[in-house]
Amino acid sequence: MKNLSDQQKGSLLAFVAVMFITPDSLFIRLSNVDTWGLVFYRGIIPFLTVLLGMLIIYKLSFFKILLSSGYHGIFYVITFSVTNITFVVSIQNTNVANTLVMIATAPMLSAILGAIFLKEPPDKKTWISIMITFLAIIYIFYDSLKLGNFYGDILGFITAIGLAVGAVIIRSAKNKNLVPAAVVGKLFVATFALLFIESFALVGTDQLIVPLMCILCVAIPFVLVTIAPRFIPAAEVNLFFLLETIIGPIWVWLIIKEQPSLETLQGGLIIVFTIAIHSYLKLKNS
Repeated sequence: MKNLSDQQKGSLLAFVAVMFITPDSLFIRLSNVDTWGLVFYRGIIPFLTVLLGMLIIYKLSFFKILLSSGYHGIFYVITFSVTNITFVVSIQNTNVANTLVMIATAPMLSAILGAIFLKEPPDKKTWISIMITFLAIIYIFYDSLKLGNFYGDILGFITAIGLAVGAVIIRSAKNKNLVPAAVVGKLFVATFALLFIESFALVGTDQLIVPLMCILCVAIPFVLVTIAPRFIPAAEVNLFFLLETIIGPIWVWLIIKEQPSLETLQGGLIIVFTIAIHSYLKLKNS
């Protein structure tokens, strides 16, 4: 990693993180745990796993790093916690493809927030991409109203806003290590879920699916995604989530035959192509 440029480091971290995340939606669908039980385990297992790793690497400096993150750390804990909860509840209340298409809008949301808070104004191409993306979202929302998936779609969009806010916070605090703040966020997620959880029991295949999902699809990626924006802009990190938008529903379709609606496919393709073309042009210019 030492010989890589910041651009290469950030891109590699984001790519590896998203590849680990792609089967996440499938695992959520395959598990038989109730929503809040799932939220609890997705909080507590990554919390304990990453906390142990952090204490081995940083020892007591972990707490020093946590305190030194200041108000950036506080805002990141809140954003990270909300995003983790809304993602699971969204997947449980709409098609996987709908949730992931909403999350695909995070790069455009990052660009808007970056312009407001980081004084990194988007260029003309980015503004055009933002307009097209949001028109496609309105199209999908209209379809969801008819199908009764609106609640799940709204939570998916809130997840995208959370990802965008989180990436901008990391970008604005690129000299600070926010991984400890993310660890605390996971503890917050688990604690919040305790208020609503009905059962802690993991029965049958859930004994394998839930721990596997929490470590491979949650713990490892969240460390990588927290580090990546220190090397590349927030919007660029979120562009890698396009891979999840494409690959995630394919996993679900192949294994459990869940098919998205025609409107979701149409709107999703418009969003993915818009952001892909936008990314290509940005990379070509740089």
